[in-house]
Amino acid sequence: MENKKFKRTTVTSALPYANGPVHIGHLAGVYVPADIYVRYLRLKGEEVLFIGGSDEHGVPVTIRAKKEGCTPQDVVDRYHGIIKNAFADFGISFDVYSRTTSKTHHQLASDFFKTLYENGKFIEMESEQYYDEGAKQFLSDRNIKGQCPRCHAEDAYGDQCEKCGSTLSPDELINPVNVLTGNPLVKKPTKHWYLPLNDHQPWLEEWILQGHKEWRSNVYGQCKSWLDAGLKPRAVTRDLEWGIPVPVEGAEGKVLYVWFDAPIGYISNTKELCDAHPEKGSWETWWKDPETRLVHFIGKDNIVFHCIVFPAMLKAEGSYILPDNVPGNEFLNLEGDKISTSRNWAVWLHEYLVDFPGKQDVLRYVLTANAPETKDNDFTWKDFQARNNNELVAVYGNFVNRALQLTQKYYDGVVPAPGELTEYDKETLAEFKDVKEKVERLLDNFKFRDAQKEAMNLARIGNKYIADCEPWKVIKTDPERVKTIIYISLQLTANLAIAFEPFLPFSSEKLRGMLNMPTFEWASLGNTDILPAGHRLAAPSLLFEKIEDSVIEAQVQKLLDTKKANEDADYKANPIKPTIAFEDFEKLDIRVGTVLECERVPKMKKLLKFKIADGLQDRTIVSGIAEHYQPEELVGKQVLFIANLAPRQFKNGLVSEGMILSAENFDGSLAVTSLLKEVKPGSEVK
Repeated sequence: MENKKFKRTTVTSALPYANGPVHIGHLAGVYVPADIYVRYLRLKGEEVLFIGGSDEHGVPVTIRAKKEGCTPQDVVDRYHGIIKNAFADFGISFDVYSRTTSKTHHQLASDFFKTLYENGKFIEMESEQYYDEGAKQFLSDRNIKGQCPRCHAEDAYGDQCEKCGSTLSPDELINPVNVLTGNPLVKKPTKHWYLPLNDHQPWLEEWILQGHKEWRSNVYGQCKSWLDAGLKPRAVTRDLEWGIPVPVEGAEGKVLYVWFDAPIGYISNTKELCDAHPEKGSWETWWKDPETRLVHFIGKDNIVFHCIVFPAMLKAEGSYILPDNVPGNEFLNLEGDKISTSRNWAVWLHEYLVDFPGKQDVLRYVLTANAPETKDNDFTWKDFQARNNNELVAVYGNFVNRALQLTQKYYDGVVPAPGELTEYDKETLAEFKDVKEKVERLLDNFKFRDAQKEAMNLARIGNKYIADCEPWKVIKTDPERVKTIIYISLQLTANLAIAFEPFLPFSSEKLRGMLNMPTFEWASLGNTDILPAGHRLAAPSLLFEKIEDSVIEAQVQKLLDTKKANEDADYKANPIKPTIAFEDFEKLDIRVGTVLECERVPKMKKLLKFKIADGLQDRTIVSGIAEHYQPEELVGKQVLFIANLAPRQFKNGLVSEGMILSAENFDGSLAVTSLLKEVKPGSEVK
């Protein structure tokens, strides 16, 4: 299947939930690679549609609406606008970006369901689900919270504990309640329609495991894991008010499950585009013609839906093509931690566009360079700065600026005619002659990170060439030689403008403006005569600019402030221990001691040995606080200790004659108790 020639390509990118903005994890996982691929196909003159849109149904939308005291439609209207505008400003070049609350989508999704229903492709099943009798509603997994059975966090959701990261089901939660009302839950029977994925298993195994071995290893592996475990029927309806009503009798109060509804959005958005622009052709051509290639760009959390569930839906309907490839990426982490929208641990696209105006391509470059193509990767602001300053500025920008400024200085901005080529000239020209073949092979196989490296390699070739040739010196002794050096440097620069077009569209447009290249052909990539002698260039300017430490420090501080706010919000004191009699407390002799000496205990990394003045005689106390204090910090301090605790002997022979009192913070750090004013050693605590 991978060698089949297609007439056209339909490219989809996962529909982001319209209950919050888009962050860099979304961009790295889905939208930047999809945009690179689509721009590449367009540059080659291929027929392609790039379909995007907002996923506006589902429980997360209703939860946010309840919390904000507004309607679900208010929520999706707001975030659909934020997302759509941010994508446009960032240069994600959708042919259409619509939404699943559109009339076109509601109609097409309803019709799709009815076709499968009328053809007997669903089964009806009754199951017990959690129900809130006070609110009189069934609850989805995300609407339920309780105590995590693994880490015992109190606010674990019915699908995941965000504290320990465990995947859960509502049945596993201890004391489950309604997220919004806090009401306890009961189990009640309810009927739903299911897609019997088990019936589709035989053809899915052959289609994926035999027919698509070229898929990325992470995608293929996840599919194989699901198939090896055995597929089971999956509900396509939910008991919910917000969504597309199930269009059959006896389904009052039920809507299409969002996972069933959302992928149909690709089709309805295509229909919406083609209805408004007949020149694009029929929407059915893009979804039903066997000569159309279908490619889904997704994150790893959507692999099962796009490789197993959606294909099963399309196959069950009978008239649709199936995806030819599903380049699914892994996750991008942020500063070593998992990105979390609920905890605001993210770099939001709309905020980035404000904080870094005109630097869309810097983020595109960094996210592609760190693309989590087969394993999770990490974004850090320091790496962002380093890649900008050391690669975009120092390599790409430096070479382009040298080539253009020298042309302006020596030849008044006109491309000079080259003289006789030296062997080094020929070697340099040969180095970038096959760049088109290399970049195309990588892009055709969805290896965007490596393809961008090949494009940047052109700039490295150029930098080395111009540094080795030193035209600013040669001009004094051999001005004819300089013409050849500048001519070759300008050909490399023109190649860079073409090679980086899919990756860095804003910078390529700016560079083509400086080169006075209003039109160009992808087929010209690798040519050594793109700019003819006598061609006049426009005025040069810097392509990229250095990002200062202060700018990065501000972004890091923003994240640190977020982390502190999350920690403060997470803090809950431990439950009070069982009540004791006052007489039991009186048995403890708590006193004030002055630290005379403090040192680490050899081979015991947690222990400090104290010599304490207690008002009667000096005593030794060993305390497990070495990971929280340096010994010299504590010498001379007054601390509280239990004086009448039975001595404790350690394996190394040390004997501890008491216990120093410390407070344990919610993050596990310890703080030794101290006094507001000094008292005599041996003073009692009452």
